[in-house]
Amino acid sequence: MSKYILELKGITKTFPGVKALDNVCFQLKPGEIHALMGENGAGKSTFIKIITGVHQPDEGEIYFKGEQVVIDNPNDSKKLGIAAIYQHATSYPDLSVTENIFIGHEYICPQTKRLLWKKMNAKAQEYLDELGANFESTTMMKALSVAQQQIVEIAKALSANAEVIIMDEPTSSLTTSESEDLYRIAESLRDSGTSIIFISHRFEDMYRLADIVTVLRDSKYIGTWGVNEVSNEDLIKAMVGREITQLFPEKKRVLGKEILKVHGLGKIGYFSDISFTLRKGEILGLTGLVGAGRTELCQAIFGIHSYDKGHIYLEGSEVEINHPSDAMQLGIGYLPEDRQAQGLILEWGLEKNISLSALDKISRNGWLNKKEEIKIAKRLADKVNVKARSVFDLAKQLSGGNQQKVVVAKLLTADLKIIILDEPTKGVDVGAKSAIFEIMTDLAVQGYAIIMISSEMPEILGMSDRILVMREGRITAEMTGEEASQERILEAAMKKTA
Repeated sequence: MSKYILELKGITKTFPGVKALDNVCFQLKPGEIHALMGENGAGKSTFIKIITGVHQPDEGEIYFKGEQVVIDNPNDSKKLGIAAIYQHATSYPDLSVTENIFIGHEYICPQTKRLLWKKMNAKAQEYLDELGANFESTTMMKALSVAQQQIVEIAKALSANAEVIIMDEPTSSLTTSESEDLYRIAESLRDSGTSIIFISHRFEDMYRLADIVTVLRDSKYIGTWGVNEVSNEDLIKAMVGREITQLFPEKKRVLGKEILKVHGLGKIGYFSDISFTLRKGEILGLTGLVGAGRTELCQAIFGIHSYDKGHIYLEGSEVEINHPSDAMQLGIGYLPEDRQAQGLILEWGLEKNISLSALDKISRNGWLNKKEEIKIAKRLADKVNVKARSVFDLAKQLSGGNQQKVVVAKLLTADLKIIILDEPTKGVDVGAKSAIFEIMTDLAVQGYAIIMISSEMPEILGMSDRILVMREGRITAEMTGEEASQERILEAAMKKTA
């Protein structure tokens, strides 16, 4: 009998114009948590789709419990005992937790053909209790948080008797405590004999959970290592194909005069008594636990939401911002946290996305100057180093890191003085992170003032000239980059406000 529950040998998959997987090998043992890492575009998504039967390989063999299998569709994968939990939950928001867990394999009375709701609700509750859930099986899905929805996805896998569970970026939208809950669940599943493929860009996920790590790069298998046998530097080199000796650029910028002043800003239920300043060429880090009011504050400054009291001053003069168009005219730009839903039109080409903020410059009397649009798009795509075949590629075809660069390029088409970046490296790989940090540093050197919202402690410490910490809608600490430490920031983020 094979010592591997799942084994892939020489898997190759080609789509028109691109080889998505090239002779990839992978081995998973029973009761093992195996991390799979690689840059965006390395082939991880195609790899998942091969295992779950969404795509079929052009070459190669798949073995399950030592026997060669053919996975022609997702049902074949489910019958084998393979389940996938994706970064964005694939649930039905208007159905209950029970209905989501048992959809497709409901309990049905053989005689009457009626659904056995009592039995399904009870069994669903069993799964939820086993996973330590704090909600009932009869709850509607749309009432749950992202973390709770992921617990439902895991319960769904348990209800289908899954022996292999694939977790795709499960912690990317979770708080620290929610991530710890997920780690506990994953470890419990492992201890009960379930095998887990854990896909993540976060090294802390890998070190906290995994026994072994496999790296893909440019659609190829690069190597497999025991987690305790490989360093961060070696992993980064394996993922990007080169050494990144310094993830955070050197702070060579010179801070200029004050450009933004916020005084006593408040919005009932979200934030209160917020005061701070921002200088030209400065990167101001804004951090705190999820729900601290960081995004709501910056959206109020940008005019997405109104504020109830307080004042905003730009270059010494008080301004009134009631709409994002007001902010843009004053020279304030905003990069949203959810780039796909709020930052891009995925079905459009890069040239249309990038030029969207500059339509007034490249159109006259209602007619668009297409040559000027393409010229601007090419110049700015090159400036932020977007990797694409051409500016006519659709935004949805790009990796997460390159999508983020397109959103930055779109901001640069406007005449901005202040740029607000909300979780600028969320869901991107280490190579793209390094590139985005370089772009931010270059912009600061040019005199742009930047507010960076981030939950990632290393980038707050590595990129910020000054740091504001928020909790429960208030600023609980302000410190320079030199004064800051992880301990001081965490203490301020968890400090009870008056």
